[in-house]
Amino acid sequence: QVQLVESGGGLVQAGGSLRLSCVASGSIFSDNEMGWSRQAPGKQRELVGTITSGGSANYADSVKGRFTISRDNAKNTVYLQMDSLKPEDTAVYYCNLRKRYSDAVYGAPYWGQGTQVTVSS
Repeated sequence: QVQLVESGGGLVQAGGSLRLSCVASGSIFSDNEMGWSRQAPGKQRELVGTITSGGSANYADSVKGRFTISRDNAKNTVYLQMDSLKPEDTAVYYCNLRKRYSDAVYGAPYWGQGTQVTVSS
C-alpha cells in the first residue's frame, strides 16, 4: 500500500503564506500524479491542484495565481506553496497520489490524514 503524510498546516493571517509538504512511501510507481484537495467545514472535498511526475501542474480556478504545486521525485514529496491566503482558504488539506498505468489510465487515489489550515481575517 501507499502511505501519505502531510505537514505544514497552521494558523495564518489573511494575506500570509504557508507551505505544505506531503511525503509518500510504500508501493509507489515512479510514474504517478500527486496533488492536493481540501475540505472546509460543511462543504464537500474539492480539488486544489495536481502535478505529474513530469512536472505538469493544474490548479482549481479558486487558487490560480496564489498557490503553487511542486514536487521532488527523488524524495517522493509534493509541496503546496500558498500565498495571499484568504479566510475562504480555511480547510483541512489532503494530499493524494494516483498511479499512472498508461497514457489515460490511473489507479484509485490514496489519501493522507490531512492537515488543518486556518486563515484569520
